[in-house]
Amino acid sequence: MSTESTIRDEIEEAATSVGAVWPIHSFVTANPLSGFEDRPFGEAVEEAAALLGGRGYPSAETFTAALEHDQIDREILKQKLADAGYEAGPEAALKQLADTETSADDTTTDQVDEVLSKWLSAFLDEGSAHWSMPNREAGFYSVFRGMVEYDSDVPTEGVVADLPESPVETIETVLQSYPDDQWVSIFEAQLAALPGWTGFIKQRVDDEGVWQSTYPISLTGYLAARLALVDATDASIEPATDNGDADSVDGLAQAFLQAWEATYRDDLVGTVAVQSESIENVETSSRPDAQLVFCIDTRSEIIRRHIETTGNYETHGYAGFFGIPMEYQGYDADVAVNACPPILDPEHHIIDFPTDDDTKARHDRWSGLRAAADEIIETLEANAATAYGYVEAAGSGYGLSLAARTLVPGRVHDLIDAAAGLVPDEHEFCDPLVHHQHTYAGDLPVGLTHDEKVEYAATAFELMGFEQFSRLVVFTGHASETTNNPYESSLDCGACAGNPGGPSARVLAEICNDDAVQTELRERGFDIPEDTVFVAGQHNTTTDEVALFANDVPASHSDDIAQLRTDLTTARETATRERAETMGADRSTGVGETERRAADWAETRPEWGLAGNAGFVIGPRELTSGHSLDGRAFLHSYDWSTDDSGDALEAILTGPMVVTQWINAQYYFSTVDNAVYGSGSKVTQNPVGNVGVYQGNGGDLMTGLPLQSLMMTDRDPHHQPLRLSTIIHAPVDRVTDILADHEELTELLDNNWLSLTVVDPTQEHRAFHYETSLEWQPAADQVKTAPATPDTQAVADD
Repeated sequence: MSTESTIRDEIEEAATSVGAVWPIHSFVTANPLSGFEDRPFGEAVEEAAALLGGRGYPSAETFTAALEHDQIDREILKQKLADAGYEAGPEAALKQLADTETSADDTTTDQVDEVLSKWLSAFLDEGSAHWSMPNREAGFYSVFRGMVEYDSDVPTEGVVADLPESPVETIETVLQSYPDDQWVSIFEAQLAALPGWTGFIKQRVDDEGVWQSTYPISLTGYLAARLALVDATDASIEPATDNGDADSVDGLAQAFLQAWEATYRDDLVGTVAVQSESIENVETSSRPDAQLVFCIDTRSEIIRRHIETTGNYETHGYAGFFGIPMEYQGYDADVAVNACPPILDPEHHIIDFPTDDDTKARHDRWSGLRAAADEIIETLEANAATAYGYVEAAGSGYGLSLAARTLVPGRVHDLIDAAAGLVPDEHEFCDPLVHHQHTYAGDLPVGLTHDEKVEYAATAFELMGFEQFSRLVVFTGHASETTNNPYESSLDCGACAGNPGGPSARVLAEICNDDAVQTELRERGFDIPEDTVFVAGQHNTTTDEVALFANDVPASHSDDIAQLRTDLTTARETATRERAETMGADRSTGVGETERRAADWAETRPEWGLAGNAGFVIGPRELTSGHSLDGRAFLHSYDWSTDDSGDALEAILTGPMVVTQWINAQYYFSTVDNAVYGSGSKVTQNPVGNVGVYQGNGGDLMTGLPLQSLMMTDRDPHHQPLRLSTIIHAPVDRVTDILADHEELTELLDNNWLSLTVVDPTQEHRAFHYETSLEWQPAADQVKTAPATPDTQAVADD
C-alpha cells in the first residue's frame, strides 16, 4: 500500500497531462497539451488523443481548403509526402486522409461527471452566485463529505455511504484491489475525464489567490470525491487505451502540416533576409517626430503599419506588460489583478492615487450614482420576491435598450462614449504610485526602489535596441472593447494576464519621466535629450482607436501631441478598413463597422483577437516595415549590434517567445478540435460561476477559444492552424549559445512545438533553420527571392 505522501506525489505526476486553465475573467491563453511538451509533437498528440479524445491535426477538409487557396506550396507538399514515404499525389493523399478519419461518437455525460460538475460549479463559484454553497471554508472534500448524503443523484453505495475523514484514505479504499503500479495511470485517466475542471483546480492551487485561500480545494480532495462517486455508481475505473490506428493518419497529416508551415515560413524568412541586406548600409534616419512602443501582439502589426504611413513615426514592439512584473489595483477596484505574464510572479504592488481633487470628486459623484443604480438593479433581479415585478416595471425600458443594441448598435456606441465622458478616467486624476513606500500589500512591496526603476527602464531600451529618442516616446498598451462577451478578457493583453495594458504603460512612462532615472540612464549610455517626454497610451484593438494619456504633458509639447492625435485618427481610419474586410464587411465602413461590433450585444465576433497568428519576428522594425504581414506576426524589436553580451536576446527567447508559443498552441488546438480543446459555439454556451463556460447546462468547463474566434463560418476557418515560426535577426552562434544554456527551449524546438530560423547578418544575411540538438541547416537559396516592395499602399489609399 502506498504511503500518503507517495499518493499525493503520484496525483501531481498524473495531473501533468492536463493543462492549467485560468478563470474566464482573467483568460490566459496556454497550450492545452503543455504537460506533453517533453515529448515530440507527433507522439504528444497521439497520447493526448488516447487520454483526452482530441484530434491533433487539421482535418482533410481544412488541408484541402488551404491547398485550394494556395496556402500550401505544391512542390513543398510533394517533397514532404515523399519524405514521409507517400508517393501518391496531394489529391490522392487527401482522399486517403479523409477516408481514415473518424468522428468521435456523441455520448451523454455519465452520472459521475454530471454530479461532479454540479458540485464543482457550486464550490468554485467566484462571486456570481447569490446563494453560496454553505461551509465552503472547510474545503471541497470536507463539504462533499458532509453534504453528499443529501444529493439524490448519488447512490448510497460503497465508500460514499461512510466517507473517511481523509481524502487519501478514500482513494486507498476505492483502489485497494488494484496494484500500486496502476494507480498513476488510473489517476491520470480520472483527472482527464473532466480536463477543464481539473485544469482550473490546478491553476487555482498554484496561484494561491484569495479564492483558494478562502475556499480551498486540492487535486487530492477532488480525486477522492470522484473515486467515491465512481465506486457508488459502479462506473469504469480503467485507464485510457492507445489509439492503434493513429500512425497512418498522423503520418499523412504531419506531411500536410509541415508543408503548410514551410510555405508560410519561407515567405516570411524571405522578406526578412532581403530586408536584412537592404538595411545594412542605410544611414541612421533623422530624428522621428514620435516613437510609439506597442505590444508584440499580432493586432499591433496592423495599426503600427498604418501609423508609419501617416508621418515621420517610428514604432517598436515590446511585451505589453512593459517588463514590469506587477500586481495592479485601480482607483475604484476592490481587488488587485496580476499585470504580467503567467510565467512570471508579480514583484510589486502598484496602486493609482488621486492627484486632482476636483476631477476626483466629479469621478466619485458619477461613479457613486452608477454603482448605486447597479446595486439596486442587481438586488431586484436576484430577489425572488421582486424579480417579476421588476421585469414588469422595467420591461419596456429594457426592450428599447435591447432593440437599440440590436438595430442601431453604432448609435449606442456613440451614446456610451458620450456618457463615459461625464465620468473622468483614472488617468485624468490619478498617477500610479511607483515610488517605494516601505510598506507591503500582502507579500509584495508597494512601489519600486530607484534602482528597480532604472533597471526596468534600461532593460526596455536594451531589449528594443533604442539608440535615439524623439521628442515624444509613447508606451502604448492595449485593451479590447466588447459588449455581452464572456471572453472579453481573452481579447485584452495576454502579457498582462488577460487585463488591459494601459496601466503598465503608465507605470513605465512615469518611471522614464523621473529626472533621477534619466540621469542614471544617460550614465549607462542612453542619450535621452532634455526635450524628450514619455507618454502612456492604450490601443483599443476592437476599434483601433489609440488614446493618449497626456494631460500632464508640458505646454512645449502640446503641438506635438495634437499632431500625433490627428495622425492616429488617420491611421485608425485606414486600419479599420483593413480589419472590416477580414471580418467579411465592406471595407469602406471602417470605423463605423468596428464601433458597431464593439457595441452590439448580439455580436459573436467583435474582433478576431490573435486569430491568424503564425510568426514571431525578433529584430529591427526595418526588417518588416513597408510589408503587410496581415496581422499574423508577433513583432519584438531587437538590435543584435547593441547586445554584445546576448543578454537582451536571452530575455526575449526565455520570456516573450515562450508566451507566444503558448498563444499559438491554444489557437492551433482550439481550431483543429474545438469540441475538445476549444469551447464550441458562443450561441450554446452558458457562463458558470464567473470562472468559465459550459456547453449546454452542465458538464466539463470548456477550456479554449470559441468557434467564432477562429472560424469565418461553421466550415470555413479564418485561423490557419500552424505551429509558430520564429525568425531571429542575429548571429547564429549567439542564438546557439543561448539555447545551450536553456534546456526548456531546446526541448520545445527538438520536439517540434515551434520552429526557429536565424537570419545571420554576419554571414552574408544567410538563413539557417534549426534542426535538432543545436544543429542548423542552411535554408534554401530561394527564400531570399521574396519580393521586397511594400504592399500596404493599396490598403492606405482607400
